[in-house]
Amino acid sequence: MLSNIDINKMNQLMEENKDVKHIISQLLENHHTAVSMIAHEIRNPMTLVSSSLQIMEKQHPEVRSFHNWDQTMEDMKFMCSLLNDLSSFNNSSTLHYSVFSIGQLLKNIAVSFAITLDARNYKIEFSSKISPEIADFTGDKIKLEEVVLNLLKNAREATNGTGHIFLSAEKIKDNIVIRCADDGCGIPRDIMETIFDPFVTYKENGTGLGLSSAKRIIEAHGGTIRAESSAETGTIFTVTLPD
Repeated sequence: MLSNIDINKMNQLMEENKDVKHIISQLLENHHTAVSMIAHEIRNPMTLVSSSLQIMEKQHPEVRSFHNWDQTMEDMKFMCSLLNDLSSFNNSSTLHYSVFSIGQLLKNIAVSFAITLDARNYKIEFSSKISPEIADFTGDKIKLEEVVLNLLKNAREATNGTGHIFLSAEKIKDNIVIRCADDGCGIPRDIMETIFDPFVTYKENGTGLGLSSAKRIIEAHGGTIRAESSAETGTIFTVTLPD
């Protein structure tokens, strides 16, 4: 898997030499295709195995008392999640453009997230403020929704089921600025520089691909994403998109 440093070096080489740009572009395309094929080929049988285990558990509840059964189910769930995240990460820079109301998209996400919190009885106070000044946006609607949902999920996990989460969006000059803030545990200062690196995770059962995928999606839109955090005040993720 290519790191952010590798990608930055390749971008620099491509800017310096057109022949190198063509060769690297072809290598990257082949790399992405290979990763997608491997993830797809592994994910299909893995999904079947996972489904079979769930059916087995339903038909024979006594298996739950078997040694390491719960751990086996957790491992299977993690592997399926990893393959899904790997596929999403690998395709995160490929955008399918459409014109849509990003303000309405964020409002819909906020409503869905609030419903999820209520359904699971989380003691989290969630609020949002989406500026009506945000106009239509040209971008990949599904991938941007994926980014915001991932940030909200991280915020929910950081608060550990109790606290405050705030989602906002406003137009500042020629940019759309989206912020997701929580008053949770915060991100330790010594790991802030690596939170967007692929496969780097500090969460139990985390794949380390959520934030790195979000970064690639936002940068593919010509935008930026950054984080500010402290143990005292929590974390704020700021996404800036060119309008």
